Amino acid sequence: MTVYVLALIRITDPIRYNRYRDAFLPTLRAFNGCLLVADTNPKVIEGEWCAEKAILIEFETEELFQGWMQSAEYQQISIDRRAGSTGTVILLHRAAMDS
Repeated sequence: MTVYVLALIRITDPIRYNRYRDAFLPTLRAFNGCLLVADTNPKVIEGEWCAEKAILIEFETEELFQGWMQSAEYQQISIDRRAGSTGTVILLHRAAMDS
């Protein structure tokens, strides 16, 4: 089942975060992940917005997502993500649609 990773972040150290960003896509592609959105200017429709950037990533399965998150390559670059940003990251499962 398709899963999505939604991250709402605030960049605290642009140098560290940009280093993470620049190394990010090759790690994602290795697990068939697809970056759908990386928006630094989302339009708030309702509620309060307390982040600077919204990121939405798609994986074919939760197993591929877990493989990516736990991979040595991602773990290595995620040090810069954690040092360069704060925020919330959540895993979403695609809704099953009844016919």
